[in-house]
Amino acid sequence: MNEVEKKAYIFGGILTLANRLQVLGDKLDENVTLKQWLLIAIISKHGRPSPTISEVAEMIGNSRQNVKKMALILEKRGFVSLIKDDQDARIYRIHLTPKCIAYFESRSDKEIQFMNALFDTFDENLTSGLYEGVIKLAYNITRMENTHDEEERG
Repeated sequence: MNEVEKKAYIFGGILTLANRLQVLGDKLDENVTLKQWLLIAIISKHGRPSPTISEVAEMIGNSRQNVKKMALILEKRGFVSLIKDDQDARIYRIHLTPKCIAYFESRSDKEIQFMNALFDTFDENLTSGLYEGVIKLAYNITRMENTHDEEERG
């Protein structure tokens, strides 16, 4: 397989694996989808306790509308609360509730088992290499997005 074919295989593989991971992850917990889990994980790892909807959308690479829709569903389930910003009433911040924090702490063993099973045949070198590759791929995607945005602005 030549270099172009390998790149095409990786590209197609990432798209296919993303779909399969979503289906697999959705089976992990009947209360939270994988995308909802990602939203909560990003908020919990964010530097500030209550990021804005737009900040979360940018971090997960999703539209503001989709993030708001997910946040409203999670709010109905008691996992997050949407709070108007103190400075600007047009801005909503997403805050994780105590129920959410307790819920995810209670399922942390299940998440660890899932990750261990997912990377079962990986040694430390393969894990590190894939980690570095994903970081570089994310950087390239960001660079391409910025170039595209600049071209659209003229």
